[in-house]
Amino acid sequence: MNLLSLSDWINLLLGAIQVLQDGFLHALAALGLAQTSHGQPAWPFAERLSGDVLLIDRSIARQLLSALGFSFAALLALVIALAWRRGRVVMLLATVALVFFTPWPDRHLLLAPAEPTSFHTSPTGFSAAAIVHGRQVYEQRCASCHAIDGKGDTPLALSLPVSPPNLASGLLWRRADGELFWKIAYGARDRHGAATMPGFTRQLTDNDVWALIDFMKANAAGASIRAIGAWDQPVALPAGAADCGKQATQTGGQRVRVILASAQQSAALPFDDPRLRSVVLADGALKLPAPQAGAPAIDCLSRSKDAWQALSIITGIDSDQLAGTQLLTDRDGWLRARKLPADSNGAWSESDILCRAPAEMAAGKSNKPGGLDSLIAAMDAEPVRFVKGGFVHATP
Repeated sequence: MNLLSLSDWINLLLGAIQVLQDGFLHALAALGLAQTSHGQPAWPFAERLSGDVLLIDRSIARQLLSALGFSFAALLALVIALAWRRGRVVMLLATVALVFFTPWPDRHLLLAPAEPTSFHTSPTGFSAAAIVHGRQVYEQRCASCHAIDGKGDTPLALSLPVSPPNLASGLLWRRADGELFWKIAYGARDRHGAATMPGFTRQLTDNDVWALIDFMKANAAGASIRAIGAWDQPVALPAGAADCGKQATQTGGQRVRVILASAQQSAALPFDDPRLRSVVLADGALKLPAPQAGAPAIDCLSRSKDAWQALSIITGIDSDQLAGTQLLTDRDGWLRARKLPADSNGAWSESDILCRAPAEMAAGKSNKPGGLDSLIAAMDAEPVRFVKGGFVHATP
């Protein structure tokens, strides 16, 4: 029986923090105690619980876990005191002692500034259509300052008193989507109250802002893969990228392989695979080959231009050079592996995994033999854990 590691406990703790806050907000809304902002319940406090420090400093995480253990023991002692009349005094004293000696971390380490929209969720669901629309909004409203690639090194940006943030870095994953929404809609200010970015609530609709956030995430993923050859933060397969017309592929719980192909590549398409839900995303008038005995053909074909453009952004590959690329997700829908056209006839291996835990990335890519079986086993052994306001890779 394997005991949970500290990383597993931290993941569970961060997930619980998010669920409890989100549940509390919706309970307030159900009771009519929370106002509405941009169509969703508004967080009524100036601060919220945050897991950022827990991700950085494990000693704080251990301290918090210990404090929760003490609190549980105190609650248990109180329950026993209420039920056990003969030992009530002893158990009440034990309760008081546990409460008094509980080693809570400094509250400022567990709190972060909040916005009314901190717990808002995107109605677009990180879709291919939203990413493409968001790129149009970004080019019109943001690129002059933040640059096309998001690095913020334009002449306008360099002339400002405060440089804009690098949107191609991990910044976007350190902020909740709702807080990004608020900054875009109402602007940003420095610690002295001076405006550092204008708000766009009068120029953009809510859907425009959510689409813009989707694009910035996709664009940051593409910038990361161009810079270091990997996704330094997990990115999901966009909704709509695995739909096959009337089939409307349901990808939940399935590994998905997306094969991007042009009309000239129909004869070179791989066979279907029972371990995967395979989708051919075509750029042009490609037709799937007829099934043959002993050679199971892929029956899922999509011609979504939005999906093609969205995956071009995420992979950092120009759309006219994307044909022949294959992408693979895990069962949770996270993009994990990529095979380039030059390797399209070769077997998959663990070296094709581009989204790994930090410890695995630091150690370098593994090139173990074993093909797709080895790659799938490595992905399943190293799941991606998502926590609102930040991504966490589970480590072995």
